[in-house]
Amino acid sequence: MTKRGRWAQHPELLRERSRDGVIRASDLECLEMSSRTIYTRCLPGGPWQRLLPGIILLHNNEPTSEQLVTAGLLHGGADAVLTGIEACRLHGLRPTAMPPDMGLHLLIPHDRKIRSTGFVTMERTIHLPTPIIRHGFPLAPLIRATTDTARRLGDVEQVEAILIEAVQKGGCHPKALLRELDSGSLRGSAVPRRLLTNWVDLRSMAESRARILSQRMPVPPSHWNAAIHDRRGRYIGRPDALWDDVGLVWEIDSFEFHFRKSDYARTVERNTRYAAAGLVVVQTLPFRLRDDPDGVLADLTAAHDVASARPRPDIHLSTAA
Repeated sequence: MTKRGRWAQHPELLRERSRDGVIRASDLECLEMSSRTIYTRCLPGGPWQRLLPGIILLHNNEPTSEQLVTAGLLHGGADAVLTGIEACRLHGLRPTAMPPDMGLHLLIPHDRKIRSTGFVTMERTIHLPTPIIRHGFPLAPLIRATTDTARRLGDVEQVEAILIEAVQKGGCHPKALLRELDSGSLRGSAVPRRLLTNWVDLRSMAESRARILSQRMPVPPSHWNAAIHDRRGRYIGRPDALWDDVGLVWEIDSFEFHFRKSDYARTVERNTRYAAAGLVVVQTLPFRLRDDPDGVLADLTAAHDVASARPRPDIHLSTAA
């Protein structure tokens, strides 16, 4: 009679020793399961599957993203930290803002020598961040995870999308992202550095995207960031964009983008001044510039038609800072 290990008499031990069905082959061997039995069960058509060298999934269905992360962290060892796209997702950034799947990206101490394999890229670093535990996983802080993602992307639009999402949804300030880029390797940093530098200089990061979108209009704005005064010289506002000949202003505003509630109060006061001066105002939330650009253009075109049908308000402007 063939002798079978504890796992056969107590199959519940398999689940107890695993995390969400993911387990090391060495832990299975501790339950008196032979390596031959383990890998026979992982053959095509078998009940299990091998995710990474020495990492087993105790079913043969498609693994979930959480099971893949668990497998990657087991492969990386006790000090491994998840960064990159999957860390951004677990921090709460929207999957729709993420680039196509690039596999998992893990950080390990510089003195550790663990090779990349399968869907896992291992990066040795002397700047291993203190992990933040989310959903039970050790994640690089969002600023680090975002810059690690941006460095590996070659497409400018994908870099822009992940940086915008980190700023608007994740609350990362462009200056903080720039500091993180400065503290690491120069490899892959040129595109994100250029974008972030522009956003730090502009009043609003979303204005960068608005400038590009406005070029699709039949009549683009005549001025950007020009201070408007009434006929008595009293300050009205400094809109993101202005069509001076018809008295149309465009503001890109978002309560979630501003960092203080006082910013929102000032926005309300500013729009009241615009209305009192007879200006037509279009106010756009930053996410619409990305998700509904055609709708934004339709709003601006309709507002331009309304403004054109009215006498121009008696306003004066200055481009001085």
